[in-house]
Amino acid sequence: MRTDLFVGATVVAAGLRDSGRDWSFYDPTMVPEATPEQTEHGLVGVGGGWFVMNARDALWYHRPGRQSVSFTGKTEFEADTYFPMLGVQLAVLEPGEPNSMYHWETETEAFLVLSGEALLIVEGQERPLRQWDFVHCPPKTEHVIVGAGDGPCIVLAMSSRENQAFGPYGEYTANEVARRYGASPEEDTQDGDVADANVPDSEPSRYRDGWLPG
Repeated sequence: MRTDLFVGATVVAAGLRDSGRDWSFYDPTMVPEATPEQTEHGLVGVGGGWFVMNARDALWYHRPGRQSVSFTGKTEFEADTYFPMLGVQLAVLEPGEPNSMYHWETETEAFLVLSGEALLIVEGQERPLRQWDFVHCPPKTEHVIVGAGDGPCIVLAMSSRENQAFGPYGEYTANEVARRYGASPEEDTQDGDVADANVPDSEPSRYRDGWLPG
């Protein structure tokens, strides 16, 4: 028996129930469509079904030097309720702008540079990245990605969420190499608010022309 299909169907059903939608049509042998919801600033994925959403139509988050869209839930509630297995985020970084603070997670993470140049700081080492470079970080790999080159870079970030419900599921770690790029917390901490104390808040935003190529 394919237990993975049973578990997947259970997750989908739970997502549909928690979304408040009519799920009387739900057939456990078929994954239903979960149409993204329209918000003031763009579409967001809700429910456990399949969906298609263009990045330009999605809800974005903006702060100076960094724009991002979380396709599979940004808040802890969204991630735990609708997308408990996989996190997917698209980030646009200006040169010198870190994607996060230097950290490790209990989950596997992966990154693909779609355009531009970036700098990977991993386990205290610097590795330049260019278009189509792929980065694999097993659990507990300390890392951060910083925009580089003479223009913005676009990075697709993916993370397993298998262990996120059991928390704490990672740590922000102080590192001198990351500190040179403004990507290190003042001290080791598991509190994201403490790690990001000097980082401007990201505000919800509609997509703006020029953030993505083409």
